[in-house]
Amino acid sequence: MTATTRPAEICQALLSALEGADGRRRQRKRDQTPDTIGLAIKRQLLEHVVKEDPAPEIFEEWLLQYTLSNNATGDVSAMARAVFEEWRLAHSLDEFKSWLERGAPSEDAVRTEGSPLSARDRNP
Repeated sequence: MTATTRPAEICQALLSALEGADGRRRQRKRDQTPDTIGLAIKRQLLEHVVKEDPAPEIFEEWLLQYTLSNNATGDVSAMARAVFEEWRLAHSLDEFKSWLERGAPSEDAVRTEGSPLSARDRNP
């Protein structure tokens, strides 16, 4: 990812990272409703960015328009700010950028049938 990496490219990688967040959510013993709602809002926003593919120079404005045009509540606005910060982080922190480029691997990611198990999965 270069300094001019499009928001859609980063958001596609962030969608992969949501698998890890979903895996962690499933392991918690408390009520998961707020986490489920937050992840759904973020997933919908990321998918919309990927589909619309806004230019980097207007991404912040695009996110604002997205929240305004959808009569967004505070939770959608908060997710839009979080996505913008993650996009900026991918341009300023090499470790984060590298992790995204590798497909955002996580031991917490939800595994599908046939995927390799981590050491934690083999030794509960």
